[in-house]
Amino acid sequence: MARIHIANMTCGGCVKGVTATLRTAAADTDLSVALDRHEITLADAVAAAALAALRADGWDAREAATA
Repeated sequence: MARIHIANMTCGGCVKGVTATLRTAAADTDLSVALDRHEITLADAVAAAALAALRADGWDAREAATA
């Protein structure tokens, strides 16, 4: 699973916007959102496309640091 940090995802409305972007870029993938950490988790196979789509829509998205 890939984790993407989205610095400017700060509220429920942002979660809706991010989810809408991802449903367009990777419609069939499962994803989870952790608003408190500003992160989404989704399949590795769609991570690059998801990052590109998020950035194109103005989200401050980057690969999350691994622990």
